[in-house]
Amino acid sequence: MPDLITILGPTATGKTQLAALLAYELAGEIISADSRQVYRGMDIGSGKDLDDYKVKGRTIPYHLIDIASPGEEYNVFSFQQDFLQVYPQILKRKHQPILCGGTGMYLEAVLNGYLLRKVPENTALRKRLFPLSLDNLVEKLSDYGTLHNTTDTKDKTRTIRAIEIREFDKPHPVKESFPKINFLNIGISLTRELVRQRITARLRQRLENGMIKEVEGLLNRGLKPNQLSFYGLEYRFVTQYVMDEISYDEMFSQLNVAIHQFSKRQMTWYRRMEKRRIRIHWIDGELSDNEKVTACLELIERH
Repeated sequence: MPDLITILGPTATGKTQLAALLAYELAGEIISADSRQVYRGMDIGSGKDLDDYKVKGRTIPYHLIDIASPGEEYNVFSFQQDFLQVYPQILKRKHQPILCGGTGMYLEAVLNGYLLRKVPENTALRKRLFPLSLDNLVEKLSDYGTLHNTTDTKDKTRTIRAIEIREFDKPHPVKESFPKINFLNIGISLTRELVRQRITARLRQRLENGMIKEVEGLLNRGLKPNQLSFYGLEYRFVTQYVMDEISYDEMFSQLNVAIHQFSKRQMTWYRRMEKRRIRIHWIDGELSDNEKVTACLELIERH
């Protein structure tokens, strides 16, 4: 058996449902890799669908959901630290860990074993670097060695932060290492048209099930509109509607298009993961639940 099974795929492909069905068969526990489902009270817009964790009368144990308050900063560093707490506990219980989610950066933080650290701000260094041009900053960053994340060179603030981290690393060398994990990655594949249909249908359902009231409740609890916009597309566009900045039809149309574009970016991220030698075994998302579980079990057996 692999140490870790990962279920991934673009939005609206049924990742959670498949992970729960597989966990039922394997005495597994699910670790969520979703950057928004960590927040309490953000349920409909983040697509928690907690009923998916109920299989044949049993609730599948899940982790890293509802662990942070709205407004609290939670990032990939926080996720990796929480993963490293939860993962060995599941193994200790002799259960099968299943990582499930669509946030590519969170997935890669585990699958590539990035060693992330909390690096404090260096105000003096930032003051010295800020007057420099982006080209000069990128040149300075390259002096530290090979760049692992090229997005650090696209934006001045990110490049300064990358230099800040490299400067911190010099007097604070890394002593620990990320645990080696034998993983099996399973992706759910659907045609682009079917994904589009599912996204639109799911959006309608979430709006009918109270997503607007959820946003109104969060605003009434003291969250600012710009804060809510930070938590993803659904919260951004619904907040604009609630604040009378756009009409309902504009909100639905613009949000629908934005989620379709997000789905395409997710697939681009997964393809990039494959180019980085993270193997993903893709299964047909149009198979029945039983057929998908069987396909997963066959992959596990071959692994």
